[in-house]
Amino acid sequence: MKEVVIAGYLRTALSRSRPNEPARDWFCRTRADELLAKLLPELIRRTALEPREIDDFLVGCATAVGEQWSYGGRIPLFLANLPETIPAKFVDQQCGSSMAGVHIGFMEIAQDFADVVLCAGYEHMTRVPMGLTNVERGLITPNTTLFLNPEYRHWDMMTSMNMGLTAEKLAQQSGIPREEMDRWGARSHELAARARKEGFFRGEILPIEAEQEDGSKLVVETDQSVREETTLESLRELKPVFKKDGVITPGNASPLNAGASAMVLMSKEAARKRGIRPLATLRAIGFAGVDPTVMGAGPVPASRKALDKAGLKPADIDFWEINEAFGVVVLNCIRELGIDPARVNVMGGAIAIGHALGATGIRLVGTLARILNVKGGRWGLANACVGGGQGVATVIEKEDYPW
Repeated sequence: MKEVVIAGYLRTALSRSRPNEPARDWFCRTRADELLAKLLPELIRRTALEPREIDDFLVGCATAVGEQWSYGGRIPLFLANLPETIPAKFVDQQCGSSMAGVHIGFMEIAQDFADVVLCAGYEHMTRVPMGLTNVERGLITPNTTLFLNPEYRHWDMMTSMNMGLTAEKLAQQSGIPREEMDRWGARSHELAARARKEGFFRGEILPIEAEQEDGSKLVVETDQSVREETTLESLRELKPVFKKDGVITPGNASPLNAGASAMVLMSKEAARKRGIRPLATLRAIGFAGVDPTVMGAGPVPASRKALDKAGLKPADIDFWEINEAFGVVVLNCIRELGIDPARVNVMGGAIAIGHALGATGIRLVGTLARILNVKGGRWGLANACVGGGQGVATVIEKEDYPW
């Protein structure tokens, strides 16, 4: 099979979504597909590609309803004024959607069905909120009363549809205490704030001029959710969100966010011919299913599968990007796989940076590739838990490319 490399990666900053207070979201007047349409041409330019060279376009989104419906992936292409000859596919694997798009692109190139694949993801959790039905916005959500039917009883779908309750159950089963989750939340903000101050994220964020609710313009170039003054003491004061006696709070879980991400995959041969220095080489992928009521356990079997395919052990991985949908998910992964916490989310994670569902998978892989380049690591593994009881994982390698 052909070797597949990451030829380019770019994202928008992630705004802080507030469905009940939309004016506080920096992207309140900008749709998610519009964000992506601004991102794609710039990534193509930076990768020195001709748009006609793109063999496939794969776009992921977790809530593809209303204005986020992509017409099979074609709408972002049209908005970006890219050639109509580029085919497209829409990918939905909830929080793993854009990473699943990377997996599909990887397989297309590895099996010689494509040379260049453009992958992307987007989500706007203010304009298309989770779990709400709004006729004016054209949103359609699952009829949860169906889950009361006998055939669903075994799966406890009323719990599995509430990500916070699945995190509470994982915390109960694993025995990981709130104190440990809060410490991880404080660490996430500390590391993300430091990375931002040192300019790390400028290497992956495209500044976007966005209209605000009052009609003014704001250049959005930094992640809105990162807090520089977050302390463990302040997180201890937060109340549980999902259960009266629970442990999941806004301080140890990711916020709601909006943003877009994109990545160019190429065969190593195609990159060499173009003189492109890849960020990293894709080596293995993994995906797994688990009990939907403890969906946060999904990254563990997915990572094991990816490691097995790459012929590696957890100790071989220099840096990990584990999606901080909830702090307990990361801590459970660290415990189950025997990972050194110092190698995990070294530039902060989603508790601070944010989790714009459909955009997250590419952000994890792309940020990880950049970390390997900046910090000199060889092996990296990115993973994420997935609503519905799944996990996705990707192993990458930073090589010394000879050209």
